[in-house]
Amino acid sequence: MNSLRKIIEKLKNVDISNWIKQNFGLYSVRKKVFLLSKLSGALIILFYLVVEEFSINSKFEFWIWFIILVIFIMSIDFLLGKFISEPITSINKSAKSMSQLDFSNPCTVNTNDEFGELSRSLNTMSTNLQQALSDLESANIQLEKDVNKERMLLEQRKELVDTISHEMKTPLGIIRAYTEGLIDEVDEEKKKNYMNVIIEETDRMNNMIVSLLDLSALEAGVSKLNPERFDFIEFVETVAGRLLIDIPDANFYFTYDLPEYEVFVVADKMRMEQVVENLVINAKKHVVYNGNLDLSITCENGLLLFEIYNDGRFIEQDEISKIWSKFYRSVQSQRTGGSGLGLAIVSQILTMQGLEYGVNNRDRGVEFYFMIPIDE
Repeated sequence: MNSLRKIIEKLKNVDISNWIKQNFGLYSVRKKVFLLSKLSGALIILFYLVVEEFSINSKFEFWIWFIILVIFIMSIDFLLGKFISEPITSINKSAKSMSQLDFSNPCTVNTNDEFGELSRSLNTMSTNLQQALSDLESANIQLEKDVNKERMLLEQRKELVDTISHEMKTPLGIIRAYTEGLIDEVDEEKKKNYMNVIIEETDRMNNMIVSLLDLSALEAGVSKLNPERFDFIEFVETVAGRLLIDIPDANFYFTYDLPEYEVFVVADKMRMEQVVENLVINAKKHVVYNGNLDLSITCENGLLLFEIYNDGRFIEQDEISKIWSKFYRSVQSQRTGGSGLGLAIVSQILTMQGLEYGVNNRDRGVEFYFMIPIDE
């Protein structure tokens, strides 16, 4: 009696549904084949008993057994195909696609046996492989960018060296010639003139090298922007004022038109000083004798428009796109001197800050301009 109670207590603690799944669930191919073979044997025995139960002609009995055997074989073939062949075919098809790096055909076997587990593992491997390939592609793109950047830096260094070598020939030749002249010259006034020329050419070389190094740093991205908020009107009055106002030997008429209120912008102040200085210096170089040089600032639709105009020779249409290039000098610029770097620096700085700029032929001369958003 006690033994029976113990058995009953054990049965109460057993999860019947889980026990049935573990022992009879089709969670493996082996169980499916095993069940299929047992079912086949049971059906054969059943058919045999049915045939034996009824007295049937032996010849007729042969055909009955033949038909039963055909049906049995076809059923077995169908069930084997359902349980084994179809999953293998599906997995093989997906594996072939994945081997060709085509991940658009994942495994669709969702059974709870080994085939289902293999299908899920294959899909997981496909996902991981896709991620690895994506990471590899990103790494290759970054590597290509780094290689191109390094190649560009090497080209810029070579260009810098070649350019300095080329541009230094003229001032160095002049310095050498005047230095040799100093050795033999006895006239003190001429010696003084020779010395002034040497100093001017030395300053010119120094300015050219400084400008070229600065431009190369900007182009290579080595020099970074430091934006800050400042009053652009006061800024222009200071920068342009020291270059244009109260010049004793000025051979032009200077006018300006600036707002009488503060206008704040956000930009790299030091770099914008270079922009304004270079545009003012460029206008002073090209203004005709007794011509007009006008500087104006207007504000409209949230934008500040800086314009500087000088009377002088128009810029030919085919030259407009070239004037922003390094060392490009028009015929007039070659007569007025200069390194040919000022406008290239202006272009690079304004481009780095995403600002619109340009040049127009107007009235009797040329007008340069740029626009910058107002910071309310």
